[in-house]
Amino acid sequence: MDYGVYFVTQGDLAGSRSSVDVVRAAVAGGVDVVQLREKHASARERYDLGREVRAVTREAGVPLVVNDRVDLAAAIDADGVHLGDDDLPVAVARDRLGADALVGRSVSTVDGAREAAAAGADYLGVGAVYRTATKDTDPDQSEVGLDRVRAIRAAVDVPFVGIGGVTAESAAAVVAAGADGVAVVSEIAAADDPEAATRELHEAVADGRRRRADSGERR
Repeated sequence: MDYGVYFVTQGDLAGSRSSVDVVRAAVAGGVDVVQLREKHASARERYDLGREVRAVTREAGVPLVVNDRVDLAAAIDADGVHLGDDDLPVAVARDRLGADALVGRSVSTVDGAREAAAAGADYLGVGAVYRTATKDTDPDQSEVGLDRVRAIRAAVDVPFVGIGGVTAESAAAVVAAGADGVAVVSEIAAADDPEAATRELHEAVADGRRRRADSGERR
């Protein structure tokens, strides 16, 4: 599975467009994974939106995961869930969603990455790599930087995306440091042209992979 460009929805950044509109544009731009987040929406609003997003991603063959909510992931027949520190354990989420479910885990440290990998997470979200305005983070989870990305790459074999303040300009460096891809919110949700923004991110990820290959780093 390719985690190159991973889009996290947030409707309040999309202007006059809906998150469904943005997801359609991101799919047209070749997005690899979509995460339904929408933290400011009610559970019912997220359910209704999730059903629409699920229809778009299913038709395109793009994996859809739901942020935090295992029950919502099951209700909209998503491919899986992405968990944070305050959410259900990885093993419990997998038990509720099934053995084939995609279960991701947010981490900020090497120890956290090792624990999540040992617990059976399919992939990790590492960050916040840079300063971000789309999520409140504890000081020890903020601006962890490229050295942390390198350290986590050296510590685990689980795929991971760098998240937090990542832009098309910085994505290549994040991937060159060891991430398998980048997860973004505003870089696509708030873009004038989300399809073009997605394509630009793909180009940056490809550049980062070339740079890592040229340097002889693994993955």
